[in-house]
Amino acid sequence: MGVFRDAMEQALALRGMAPKTCSAYLSWVRRLVRFCRVVPDQLTTEHVRAFLLHLTQERKLSFSTFNQALNAARFFFVEVLKRPFVVEGFRYQKPPRRLPVVMNDDEVSRLLAAAASLRDRALLETGYATGMRVSEVTRLLITDLDSGRMAIRVDQGKGRKDRYVMLSQSLLETLRAYWRESKPKGFLFPGLGGTKPLCVSAAQKAFDRARLQAGIQKPVSFHTLRHSFATHLIENGTSVRTIQALLGHRSLQTTERYMHLAQNYLHQTTSPLDRLRKETPA
Repeated sequence: MGVFRDAMEQALALRGMAPKTCSAYLSWVRRLVRFCRVVPDQLTTEHVRAFLLHLTQERKLSFSTFNQALNAARFFFVEVLKRPFVVEGFRYQKPPRRLPVVMNDDEVSRLLAAAASLRDRALLETGYATGMRVSEVTRLLITDLDSGRMAIRVDQGKGRKDRYVMLSQSLLETLRAYWRESKPKGFLFPGLGGTKPLCVSAAQKAFDRARLQAGIQKPVSFHTLRHSFATHLIENGTSVRTIQALLGHRSLQTTERYMHLAQNYLHQTTSPLDRLRKETPA
C-alpha cells in the first residue's frame, strides 16, 4: 500500500486510535486491496460491497469481526481517500446477546488452590479480587498498589481511562508473599527478562493449567474471573453503579447483564407453579 499505508497510519494516529485498532484496520484494508486487485485509490464502494459479501457468505465471520472490517473500510474511504462512503444494503450487524459463563465459589476456590506457582496464584487472585481485564493485570506496576488506601490504580484501561479498584486484605497478603519470593521490579508480573510485562497469552496459560488441575469442565478463561467478580458482588448486594465503576464500563447496560447471572434473584423468586400447588388442595 505504500503511501496509502503511511497516510492511514497518520490518520489513525491523529484520531488517537488504540494500537490494536490501528493494526486491525490496516490489516483489513490490506485484505480489501488484495481481494479487489486494484490500487487503493481506485477502490469503489462496489469493491467494498463485494468484499463484505465474501466475508459474510463464504468466510462466515462473526458479527463483531464483520463490523470491524466495515469500520476499517469506512475509515479508509472517509479519512484517507476523502470520499463519501455509502454501501447500499449493508449495516452494522447486531450480535445476539449472550450471557457470559461464570464460576461459582467452589470452582474459584479450586482454581486458585490449583495454581502451579505462587506467581500464578497471585496473578489469578488479582484477576478475581479486582475484576480487572487480563491485559490490565499483566501491565500492573508495583507502584500502582497503594496499601495505605487499600486501592489499586488501573492506568489507561480500556477506552484509555484511569480508574481505581479495591485492594483486598487477602490479595495484599498473597502479593506480599509473592514479592518476597520473586522480588519483581517495575512490573508486578514481569515477562522474560523482567523489562516488559507478562504477555496476555502467558497469563491465559497459567489460568488453563490451574483449570485443568482443578477439573473445571466449564468453557472458562481468564476473563471469566472478571465475570465471576461482578456476579458475586451483585449476589452480595453491591450496587450496579459501584460495579460499573469498578469494571470501568462506560454504559450501565453493560453492567446490568450480570444481574441475570446472579443466582440470588433466582432463588428468592417463587415459581408460579409452586404457588399454584400450595393453593390447590391435595
